[in-house]
Amino acid sequence: MSEAPGLCPAADCPLCPRLAEFRQANRAAHPDWFNAPVPSFGRLDARLLIVGLAPGLRGANRTGRPFTGDFAGDLLYRTLLRFGLAQGHYLADPEDGLMLADCRVTNAVRCVPPGNLPTPSEIGACNGFLASEIAAMPRLRGVLALGNTAHNAVLRVHGLRPARAPFRHGAIHALPEHRLLADSYHVSRLNTNTGRLTETMFHAVVQDLLDRLATGSG
Repeated sequence: MSEAPGLCPAADCPLCPRLAEFRQANRAAHPDWFNAPVPSFGRLDARLLIVGLAPGLRGANRTGRPFTGDFAGDLLYRTLLRFGLAQGHYLADPEDGLMLADCRVTNAVRCVPPGNLPTPSEIGACNGFLASEIAAMPRLRGVLALGNTAHNAVLRVHGLRPARAPFRHGAIHALPEHRLLADSYHVSRLNTNTGRLTETMFHAVVQDLLDRLATGSG
């Protein structure tokens, strides 16, 4: 899966030594996996951008498409199909023919981190790619942040401090450029298994954001 120059780190990006070392270890252990910074999925002329945390080890790091191949993708793409933001069938495979409709999916950190936990410096090092991506989306009006890390990464792109717009599930914040930022707990198996996030809760966040985008309300 290719990406426009400057919107995704190079395959051997050296910005985060710990992530580069982990990437090399995974290439040795699983040479048939993607094992590189994962490019975004969807068109740049979309009005909605969904931002997650980072690729999952056996999900996007294996398949090369965000949220593809693990439980989080099951819930995310099932929801996008429900709301008309995707077309086709999600089969947890980048060759399944799934297409996004007026929607794009990415991560705050593009390389898989050990234990699924990037460090603050790694999040900061990757923020420039998110900034370039947002700048390259001329019709962008809404951002859905999956978790606090994604939320803060989006705020950083827009020059806002977290204290001004704290993360809260279900909250919708005003961003510069007449954009909206909606917050949801991450669609991870941990959150859904513990009941912190239910499918109904996630649907409610998506519906609220889409309703506001449709009416132009903040």
